[in-house]
Amino acid sequence: MRKYYEALMYASRAHARWEIETSLSIIKNRKKMLILLLLALPILIPAMAHAASALPGFIGGKSAYGPSFFSPVTFYGSIAVGVIAGLITGCIGAGGGFVITPALMSLGVKGILAVGTDMFHIFAKAIMGTTIHKKLGNVHVGLAIAFLVGSGLGVTGGGVINRALFNYNPVLSDFVISAIYVVMLGFLGIYAMADYLKSRKDAHASGDAHGGPSDLTALAVKLQSVNLPPMITFDEEITPDGRKISGVFVAVCGTVVGFTAAILGVGGGFLTFPMFVYGLGVSSFTTVGTDILQIIFTAGYGSISQYAVYGYVFYTLAMGMLIGSLAGIQLGAITTKVVPGIQIRAFYALAILAGFTNRLFALPEKMGQMGYIQLAPATGKIIANIGVVIFFALVSFFALWIIITFIRNVPRLRAESAEQQLYSKGGVTQ
Repeated sequence: MRKYYEALMYASRAHARWEIETSLSIIKNRKKMLILLLLALPILIPAMAHAASALPGFIGGKSAYGPSFFSPVTFYGSIAVGVIAGLITGCIGAGGGFVITPALMSLGVKGILAVGTDMFHIFAKAIMGTTIHKKLGNVHVGLAIAFLVGSGLGVTGGGVINRALFNYNPVLSDFVISAIYVVMLGFLGIYAMADYLKSRKDAHASGDAHGGPSDLTALAVKLQSVNLPPMITFDEEITPDGRKISGVFVAVCGTVVGFTAAILGVGGGFLTFPMFVYGLGVSSFTTVGTDILQIIFTAGYGSISQYAVYGYVFYTLAMGMLIGSLAGIQLGAITTKVVPGIQIRAFYALAILAGFTNRLFALPEKMGQMGYIQLAPATGKIIANIGVVIFFALVSFFALWIIITFIRNVPRLRAESAEQQLYSKGGVTQ
């Protein structure tokens, strides 16, 4: 379990680095910012007009997306969610996407819309950035093809199940999504808090140093010994004659990742790394490129073919999250220069546990609505609202702490920037 958590965190950090590079690529390029504004204005202007009840039936309107109640609070909340997720990604160096779907559901968005919207937000950010070509040089063609075949099947299956659950019973759909997040965030949050407590005792401990196992695990050795065509040779640059794995096993991993991503609305990287590195014995170097490729494919194919065409993407909220995350990532990345690492770990653990508590407190109300337990509707609503308050109180405290820390250290950051420029000029003249 500990090894899985370490691989999960390594995957999360790799995804965060990609998000930061992508965001920088968008913000520093005037042409891309102009394109983003041209895409965003037709969607954002009506939302910002506070005319929620009078929005026409086009993208973002209530009549176009009946399953979700739209209000100015929901829209501005989506920007706040994007900022918080961006701060977590930029400041902590770990993916903040874990909190997006639970946060949107807390704002009143149906689970299936939260999943579809989150996937579309990931895809929109990916296609806006061009830094991906730097990472795609690490992609192994054979592994990528086998993985994407499986991923396509998994995303399709996950989307079909999510839509079937929602069409059968919207409350059951929300319950299933919330329950899965409870398990996932509970596991991640407990280990993140344990990692923080351990780091307090060991000042030299550093999660960033972990780059996956240098030796093959017993499972990887066993799977690589199975001769099941088609066999794929990889990592020739690292190991003499390379290593071999059956494409069937790679496709199975892709199916699991795609299915999970489609159900939860996440990139899937938190599963790709443990499966590739620990399960299949693929080097972390090769895994990085394949993971980024699968995120683009999974998010794009899933958000469009499984959710958007059925009306389960809330474009207004996706744009709000995209804008908020771009700002949050930049602010968070800059703040890391003046924030102690041990405090960052503590806030990350709290943010994950806040998401866990939020979805856990939402379950009694859903179970009562479905008749699984005897619970007065008013009582279930109170319990759910307590979870919402705890979640937003903790993540808002984290966000305010980051912003205040940044503002207080602006003079120091400016001085360091001026010093670097002076040093750079001195180096050039010399």
